[in-house]
Amino acid sequence: MADIIEMPKLSDTMTVGTLVKWLKKEGDPVKAGDMLAEVETDKATMELESFFTGTLLKIYVAPGGQVAIGAPLCAIGKPGEALPEVAQQTSGQTPGGQQAATVQAAPTPAPAPTPAPAPLPEVAQQTSGQTPGGQQAATVQAEGRLKISPLARKIAEQQKVDVSHVTGSGPGGRIVKADVLAAAANPMSAVAKQASGQTPAGQHAGTGHFARGPVQQDRSVPVSTMRGVIAKRMVESTTTIPYIYLDIEIDAEPLLALRAQLNTGLEKDGVKLSVNDFVLKASAEALRRVPAVNSSWEGTAIRYHGAAHVAFAVALEDGLITPVVRDCHLKSVFQISTEAKALGKKAKDKKLAPNDYTGGTFCVSNLGMMGIPKFTAIINPPNSAILAVGTTVAKPVIKNGAIVPGQTLTVTLSCDHRVFDGAVGAQYLGALKDLLEKPALLLV
Repeated sequence: MADIIEMPKLSDTMTVGTLVKWLKKEGDPVKAGDMLAEVETDKATMELESFFTGTLLKIYVAPGGQVAIGAPLCAIGKPGEALPEVAQQTSGQTPGGQQAATVQAAPTPAPAPTPAPAPLPEVAQQTSGQTPGGQQAATVQAEGRLKISPLARKIAEQQKVDVSHVTGSGPGGRIVKADVLAAAANPMSAVAKQASGQTPAGQHAGTGHFARGPVQQDRSVPVSTMRGVIAKRMVESTTTIPYIYLDIEIDAEPLLALRAQLNTGLEKDGVKLSVNDFVLKASAEALRRVPAVNSSWEGTAIRYHGAAHVAFAVALEDGLITPVVRDCHLKSVFQISTEAKALGKKAKDKKLAPNDYTGGTFCVSNLGMMGIPKFTAIINPPNSAILAVGTTVAKPVIKNGAIVPGQTLTVTLSCDHRVFDGAVGAQYLGALKDLLEKPALLLV
């Protein structure tokens, strides 16, 4: 009997996974350790490994399908080997737009041939722009003008979706995965919108300061796996945690001066430190001074962590993720900078491994680079606190009794009042302020 590969649990919060792409096709030989497919979780896109050696006899899930944990993905065995009967129920819609139905795999004497892609509804040639080679000429031309994420482009190529007719729902009209899947489910809709002269999202319907036409097209976009998990966890956080918010203003001039000096002096060595690198280091050192903040609520107990594993928020096209700099209290600012940049890139590419984004004991969310002077952030359980970092603001300040130009930075600590009280949070912010206003201490 052939062996069944099931959808594994690839993250701590994963309940379903999206089959992005098959790396093998039916009939291909497979060895244990070979990568079979790319699977998107609520956190990242990961490769699915085979634990069996044989032939890929049957694929049960088409690219783009959402599959529950433990549901069958494919069967591997010897050529001609009988396939076990499986019931496959995917959540959401398949790329063809039909609700996934139960798949019964009856025993068969030989591997099934590779299925041909489901044909799209026929559209006039001049509208679809499809070339004899199967590629769509309009897609190639449009990608030079339209914003589209790498994952969305990959799925569009697989599903033969002309992205020049797809309306993007991402930032600035960027086409994301959900837009491509929606267009694949209803290919005529995108063509009809193009023919009617409706303007894609992110593009002006007119010229000048006040463009005419709709802000964007009315539409309903399926919630991505990541956005669904974020919604669930944020509701859980704001409805179960009693919050207390504390903020403090920091003199940022010493930090900015030291950062500029280091970046100038070490430019030839490729060093480019950010303000966030110093904040991550200072956060970890402040946890050493006020360790009660480095803790988690466990219902009947409070867990106090011996190491400062500091996470930082990274914005993605359909959500955010928090990679973790482990043992941040033991690393230099330069080590933290290098590691944070590498983790940030992996996060953008959706290549983070579970160990890269789990186990954080404290979190930093920085919107300073977007010009936000001050904000509050939502705690990511089981952490008991999160630090929100605003931008540096040029403003008059009082020094030595005189009003002089200055640079200030406001940070806000969101605290879980079940774990510690406001006085402890205030002590933590005091320690953080002292470190950031004397940044040379962070280099010791």
